Amino acid sequence: MSYPYLSDVIRDFTGIDLPLPIATFGLLVACAIMAGAECLKRELARLYAAGRIGPAHKRVKGDDGVVSEVAVPPQDIVNDLAFVVVLVGVVGARLFHILEHTDQFMADPWSMIFSRSGLSVFGGLILGTVAGVICIRRWKLPIRPLLDAVAPAMMLGYALGRVGCQVSGDGDWGTAANMALKPDWLPTWFWAQTYDNNIFGEVLAAPGVYPTSVYETVMALACFALLWKLRKHAFRSGWLFSAYLVLAGLERLLIEQIRVNPVLDFGAIQASQAEIVAVALALAGLAGLAMLSRRTDAAQSQAPAVPAP
Repeated sequence: MSYPYLSDVIRDFTGIDLPLPIATFGLLVACAIMAGAECLKRELARLYAAGRIGPAHKRVKGDDGVVSEVAVPPQDIVNDLAFVVVLVGVVGARLFHILEHTDQFMADPWSMIFSRSGLSVFGGLILGTVAGVICIRRWKLPIRPLLDAVAPAMMLGYALGRVGCQVSGDGDWGTAANMALKPDWLPTWFWAQTYDNNIFGEVLAAPGVYPTSVYETVMALACFALLWKLRKHAFRSGWLFSAYLVLAGLERLLIEQIRVNPVLDFGAIQASQAEIVAVALALAGLAGLAMLSRRTDAAQSQAPAVPAP
């Protein structure tokens, strides 16, 4: 069962019909953003207290109209960072979706631009990260340690955001489920769902489709737990973000095998946009791991000097 709006949830569980046209997807994504932001604040506070990251430098306009630069703890810029990243990320998500469906865009561009559906997660990730790096540089913060700090938060936000996809039934589901392959011990809802009352009003034939948003939530939470466990790693700055890229790429590459997406033809290779980006992210992450799997920057700087002969 899907619940596109908050009123649907209240009606189903209480029988009360209230006019609350609040989209559950947007509500749960907002919760995911807040959870990710809180996670990032805690990690930045830890790194700041340990002396791994210095203060952020923000420009503030005083009552006299004079703009001055003030130093603040890095965790104090998280709300501003989240606002910019989310705003640019939404634009990137819509842009990548349009690039994946250029034929529909050419036929009716305005409906795709202002549609309430049609967002590419990787588009939001890539453009949102670029916007975040620009902000980090403007606030005179070190990029690689900040990327490490944000890695677990991004994975947590992604996991919780997929809950919004599942609850609203936004079309982010898989191919028709093969019930013959279902293990007897596994609940049916975890293998196949029909997403009744989904936001598009689409009718899915029984037994349904693979609930890929559920699988992504489970996998992303496991990845978050691993990244959180590894956040005190002994390698150079940027290593944890590289691990995030590998995990995010592999997770999406796996889920794409049971999802329906437009396939791009490159001659000998046919792949969806998500598969191409997922492989690129995983390869970039592996390259980062290879280059950064050495002693931390701090350890190198604190290494005893070799006495002169």
